[in-house]
Amino acid sequence: MREFTASVTERGQVTIPAEVRRLLGISKRDKVSFVVEDGKVTVRRPRFTIETAFMSIPALDPPLQDVDEAIRQAKEERAVQLIEKMRRGEA
Repeated sequence: MREFTASVTERGQVTIPAEVRRLLGISKRDKVSFVVEDGKVTVRRPRFTIETAFMSIPALDPPLQDVDEAIRQAKEERAVQLIEKMRRGEA
């Protein structure tokens, strides 16, 4: 067992030591879970659930009103991009 020590800031924040981040496979902006069990705390990568996936996607602004219209617009934008690429001789 290895032990790593870190300080708690005035705001209650702790920097996870680099070696621990490497071992957990976490990097900037990743989430971590703190599991408290029998008086012990474990830090780990969070489990992927539909709830965590849902919370990671920002809401559309403005909200999507017509899905079919959004699909039509996306296809039209993609067609314009491909035409431009063909004109440049890249496709």
